[in-house]
Amino acid sequence: MLVWTRRGRAMVLAVFALVVIVVFVAPIATVVAAALAGSWTGPLPSDLGLANFRAALSGQEAASLSVSLQTALLSGGVALVLGTWAALGAREVPGWWRTCTDAVFHLPMAVPSVAIGLGVLIAFNGRPLLLGGTKWIVIVAHSVLVLAYAFSAVSAALDRLDPAYRQAAESLGAGPVRVLCRVTVPLLLPALGAAAGLAIALSMGELGATVMVYPATWKTLPVTIFGLTDRGEVFDAAASTCLLLAVTLVALVVLGRLRGRAALR
Repeated sequence: MLVWTRRGRAMVLAVFALVVIVVFVAPIATVVAAALAGSWTGPLPSDLGLANFRAALSGQEAASLSVSLQTALLSGGVALVLGTWAALGAREVPGWWRTCTDAVFHLPMAVPSVAIGLGVLIAFNGRPLLLGGTKWIVIVAHSVLVLAYAFSAVSAALDRLDPAYRQAAESLGAGPVRVLCRVTVPLLLPALGAAAGLAIALSMGELGATVMVYPATWKTLPVTIFGLTDRGEVFDAAASTCLLLAVTLVALVVLGRLRGRAALR
């Protein structure tokens, strides 16, 4: 229902601002305050400082941050390649086959991530693909989880592409590979950048499937944060969470700039 009066619009904006503050701003502000706190026995934290951040940038937390970043980049790259390939292939098949492909690739979005982790653990915990106890089983689990988003982004971009570009290239004698490399992929670069950013962001924060499959030598930062919280080390967990958010935002900003340059080209 539209609100036309000034008072009504003010009330709607006030309610919207309240919801944003309660749902988004307050939890993040609480995590930041806990990360800076030395103790929190009253309504507000006390003994503020950067000691928790210094601890989070050394030892196990720093190693886990590196593991999370490597996992996100590797799984995001795998998902981007496979999702792009599947979206390009699905465009040329009959409608019923494309519907089945969409259903298969979107299935990880419809089931709990714990189920995906358990499935990957069972599937790759025996020969001929014995990945259990290695970092690769974590990367496979993350790739499966983010693959649906990469496939969806590229598929949506392909649906918006004007076929006249491809037809013009083909009329000039360009073969399928040349059309793909010189026409289709360059036009898809903004969508590929968006898909890569979403895949990395989701992988950086993934916990459910990771808990099922991770080895002791490849522990991501969300798993470390969960362990710190479980042991009652809330301030250290909050500092690690802030670092996770910061690194994820930096990665998204970098990919956003690359996506913007690709769109200008």
